[in-house]
Amino acid sequence: MLFRQTSLRTALIIVFSCCIFQSAQAQTTKPVITSHYAMIDGVKLHYLQAGHGPAVLLIHGFAETSLMWKPAMRELSDRFTLIAPDLPGFGDSAIPTEPQQFRTTAVAFHDLLHSLGIKSARVVGHDIGLMAAYAYAAQFPAETEKLVLMDALLPGIGNWQSIYDNPGIWHFRFNGPIPEALVRGREAIYFTQFWDGFAADKNHSISAADRAAYLKAYSRPGRMRAAWNYFIAFPQTALDFATFVKTPLPMPILVVGGGKANGTELAAEVKLTGPNVKVVILPGTGHWVMEENFKGSMAALTEFL
Repeated sequence: MLFRQTSLRTALIIVFSCCIFQSAQAQTTKPVITSHYAMIDGVKLHYLQAGHGPAVLLIHGFAETSLMWKPAMRELSDRFTLIAPDLPGFGDSAIPTEPQQFRTTAVAFHDLLHSLGIKSARVVGHDIGLMAAYAYAAQFPAETEKLVLMDALLPGIGNWQSIYDNPGIWHFRFNGPIPEALVRGREAIYFTQFWDGFAADKNHSISAADRAAYLKAYSRPGRMRAAWNYFIAFPQTALDFATFVKTPLPMPILVVGGGKANGTELAAEVKLTGPNVKVVILPGTGHWVMEENFKGSMAALTEFL
């Protein structure tokens, strides 16, 4: 009888230990982020995908690619289906035959989600990615559940012109054959002034590994010109957005900005786009909000989404 009790006790201990191990193993397993391609509106788009649950579209900005969203995807994948495409012409997405406008990029991303069977989504954009995000929400308000706009500006809305015309922000108009020739082979010099200069502290900005990946992506033939085409599109974007803003957005909107970047100015612009706007300004943070203040950015994102 004692042997049987001891054996039963031992068996229970083994089973319990296995359950604990499997639970701990599940908690430490990294979420799977997969890479995909889709032909959308005649352009081959690359996108990252992870998770399960309500859909979230993550749109990167200039000087980065969809790679920037990987840390956030790991954090959110247990609650959301996350789709992070490369903008047309950026990363591993093909270069369009015609220069992109933000309104057409938004349509392409909308069609990408539909091709995946996703009929509505929460949309997040950083830097020029927020322009595509706003264009998405303005054109498809019934299919945009929530909107997050992170540190940049909205051409055509509010006091945007003062930022666009600021001589210290020279890169908006730095494009064409001569600038392209000057930057070719010196991409590290060109991008470092963004990654360091737009950060509150250059030592807590974009990681060395990510910088190397971005430099590789933008140094390929035709990529810098494709990226600059989005800046060339600003005047037309301003006209488009000036029309969009006449119809208030119905969905909840979150602004996340750096206290040492463009957060306050962006918030003033976004408040003109709809009645339900929440603002989170991250103190001591520059433009690269996800990299400089990941904890604060993720807290704002998680609570809102």
